[in-house]
Amino acid sequence: MQLTASDGHEFHVYTAGPEDARSGLIVVQEIFGVNSHIRSVADAFAAQGYRVMSPALFDRVQPGIELGYAADDVKEGLAHRAKIENSQALMDIEACAAAFAPDVKIGIVGYCWGGRLSWLAACQSTRLSAASCWYGGGIVQHKDAKHLMPVQMHFGEEDGSIPMEDVAAIRQAQPDVEIHTYAGAGHGFGCDQRASFEPTAAALARERTLDFFSKLLKQ
Repeated sequence: MQLTASDGHEFHVYTAGPEDARSGLIVVQEIFGVNSHIRSVADAFAAQGYRVMSPALFDRVQPGIELGYAADDVKEGLAHRAKIENSQALMDIEACAAAFAPDVKIGIVGYCWGGRLSWLAACQSTRLSAASCWYGGGIVQHKDAKHLMPVQMHFGEEDGSIPMEDVAAIRQAQPDVEIHTYAGAGHGFGCDQRASFEPTAAALARERTLDFFSKLLKQ
């Protein structure tokens, strides 16, 4: 699918799941593009009955960017992300939300960069109904924002880029946000293509995410 954001930017969207589903999810990428991992995540949610959209945020830099997880890929992904303002990415997310039928209840789930964007979307979008943020780097910088919907967060206790002090600060600023931490898990623990994959933590976080969305989105 191709959509147009409110600023006129055209971008691609990976879609999965039944078009007539009454519950929808927006899956937001890491800094590696809508690669095979993100597509598999979208497919897994679609298998639960959701209509899923995953916007190619890197289309604002160059269409078709898909990266792996080697050191050079991380460097390239960070460089691409630096060229995109949060406000621009949020316009792409909002365009996805607008593409669902009006009676569909929509959630958002994001990973890494997408986790941060999911939190920001939860604080700005009036179209979404729930947000799940997986190891969202930089959320602490926006910890005092007011969320407009129920929010769930997942962090690895061994995440070198998101110290537990940051998680504690988020928890203190947002006492009504459901925050889970996972012992022995590092950054990207939910991605089975990364060396940091932690299957036990990933399975539990996924179970909690599915339960969270089932309660808030299923009609």
